[in-house]
Amino acid sequence: MLFLLISLALVARIAAECPNNCSGHGDCSLNDVCICYDNWGVGMGGLSGDCSERLCPYDIAFADGPDKNDEFHKYAECSGRGLCDRNSGECMCFEGYTGQGCQRTTCPNDCSGHGTCEYIEDLTFGTHAAYGASVPGQVDTMTREDKQFEYHGWDKGKMRGCKCDSTYGDVDCSKRLCPHGNDIMDSRDNLLIGQKYHVQQLTFNFQEDNCKADGNTFALWVTSDANEKFTTKPIAYTCSDGHKLALSIRNAIQEIPTINYEVKVTAEYSGYAQTNINITFTGCATTGDQNFIGVETDECADGCTPKITGLPLKYKLGVLHSAVTELQDADFNNYECGRHGKCDYETGQCACHDGFTGRACTHQTSLS
Repeated sequence: MLFLLISLALVARIAAECPNNCSGHGDCSLNDVCICYDNWGVGMGGLSGDCSERLCPYDIAFADGPDKNDEFHKYAECSGRGLCDRNSGECMCFEGYTGQGCQRTTCPNDCSGHGTCEYIEDLTFGTHAAYGASVPGQVDTMTREDKQFEYHGWDKGKMRGCKCDSTYGDVDCSKRLCPHGNDIMDSRDNLLIGQKYHVQQLTFNFQEDNCKADGNTFALWVTSDANEKFTTKPIAYTCSDGHKLALSIRNAIQEIPTINYEVKVTAEYSGYAQTNINITFTGCATTGDQNFIGVETDECADGCTPKITGLPLKYKLGVLHSAVTELQDADFNNYECGRHGKCDYETGQCACHDGFTGRACTHQTSLS
C-alpha cells in the first residue's frame, strides 16, 4: 500500500513539470511555474507561460489610461504605438512612429530633403517674436546661435518636427517660400498720420568707457521671411562719431544680397558706457515687422567668419546687459506676394495679378 502511494506521488510530480520545459528560456520554479529570462515570457515580470515568446522594448507610452495614482504616460511595450513580433522581439511601429521601441515620431515626408528632423526641445522660437526675453519685445542675448526652448515635457525626446532649410517651408519643407511685402492697396483708418515703420534698437552696454572699444569690430545678421540668414561684413565701432557709426551699419545691411533691405540708422551715446543704435526698416519689401536683428559681439579670430575682434560688453552674474529691443511696431503689413499675387511653391516666385509687379508684387502698374 505504501509503495502504491509513493508511485502515485511520483507520477503526479512528473505530470506537474513546467510547460515545454520553459522552452529553454527560463527556469522552472518550485511551484512548477516558469521564471523567464530577460526579454522572454509574457508581461514585464515574465512569470507565466512557457517562455517561448520574445518581449519587445518598452518606453514611455504616448497615450494610456491613468493608474491608481492618476498618473499617465507609463512604460508600455512598443510605447503603445506598435505591435510586438514575438519571434524576433522587435516592434512593428505604426505609421508615423519609429525607433527601437516606437518611442519617437517620424517627420512628415522625411522633411522632403529640404530640412532636418528635430526633437521638440531642439526647435527654435518663432520668427517675429522676442527670444523669451524678460522684457516684452526684447532679446536678452546676442549670440550667433538660435534661441531654443527650455522644454521639460513628458514628450521630450519623443515628438519631432521639421526644421526647414532656408527658402523652404510647410510642415514637411516641401514648398519654396515666396517673398513678402506690403499690400500697397491696404487702407488706413487715419490718413493724416504718417505710417510707422518697424524700428529695432540695439543697445550696447560696455564694461568701461566705450572709447576703449574704439576701432573694435562687430557684425550683424538678418533673417528674411524665407528664413535666409545673412551676416554683414565686419563693422568698426566708433565711440565719438555717431553719424559715422550709423552710416557704417546702414551700408553693411544694405549690401546684403538678394533682399531689398532699405534702412535708416541713427546712433546715440548715453554717457560713456552705453550706445543706442536705432534701425528703421523702410524698403518696400521690408516695411512690415521683421525678424529681430542678431548681433555678433564675441571675438571671431582666424578661420572664423566673419572675422571680428568683438566688443567688451558688460556682464553681471553671467547675464549680458546689451539687448535688441523693438522700439516701434510697423503699421505696414507683410503679406506673401504682397497679397496681390500667387506664390508658385515649386519655384518660390510670385505670379503677380494684373496691374501689379515686383519681386513681391508691391508695385502697382495701373489703376484699376
